[in-house]
Amino acid sequence: MIDYEFLYAFSKDVLNLAESITWVGITNKFGVLLNIEERQQSPSLTEEEQEEYVSNSITRDKKIRFESKIGKQIYAFGRYKKLSRATIPIIADGYYLLLIFDSKVTNFDEIIMKRVVPLTEKERHRFTVVDDSGGK
Repeated sequence: MIDYEFLYAFSKDVLNLAESITWVGITNKFGVLLNIEERQQSPSLTEEEQEEYVSNSITRDKKIRFESKIGKQIYAFGRYKKLSRATIPIIADGYYLLLIFDSKVTNFDEIIMKRVVPLTEKERHRFTVVDDSGGK
């Protein structure tokens, strides 16, 4: 089972990696949000909007079928007028890290590749994949 105290601490650590990260979510492969951390100035999403965001992100990630040709996905990024968002697989078909950035962020790749991904790789062993029958 996942250690929820670890999830809370990990989410806060990710949020604190850059001021431009305004929202952090961790979800399982079913799109269930396990933890959320956000800054006060974050454009808040309603609970329903958060669930839809998570569902869309996980569905989009699972549709990538060309991994053997293009390599494993490191992250997916989308830019919108009011915010930017990233989906980072923590464990393939297991857990995902979802980030929302301030709309003005321009150095998102540097933040993700030099701060977020190294932290995720360092802590990956703390995430366990649980199969559908409840076993590890």
